Amino acid sequence: MGRMALEEHRSISRRFLSWCAEAWSAAIETEEIAMLDEETIRRISKDCAIAPDDLLQLVKAGPHAADEMIEMMRALNIDQSDVAVLHPALYREMQVTCSKCRSKNRCRHDLEAERAGQEFAGYCGNAASLNEMRADPELLHG
Repeated sequence: MGRMALEEHRSISRRFLSWCAEAWSAAIETEEIAMLDEETIRRISKDCAIAPDDLLQLVKAGPHAADEMIEMMRALNIDQSDVAVLHPALYREMQVTCSKCRSKNRCRHDLEAERAGQEFAGYCGNAASLNEMRADPELLHG
């Protein structure tokens, strides 16, 4: 095996092991949350300002369940860190909506094809909020 092929093999192996570690960690977190009593789940969800059922769904969905939301904001020139700071409740609500979305494949495809900005309104559960943000110069990059 040549040097380049060996490095590529190692890189793929490292990425795969990283993915496995993340999946294992998410599974453990889901198990730990599932073992909590209802009162503890209620308190945690209150601290996070989301419904207990949404908290459980977010944990089950994993740490990257709302990555498309961040990518969509980037595609629409919206500064996601400003939104998270200035509108934390809305930001969390949008994360929950994104994590539950059934159009993730279409969203990812449109993001990769750089046409999400023209297409998202037809399928994105966060479209109304995203359009409001696009109209607010305070939330746009640069």
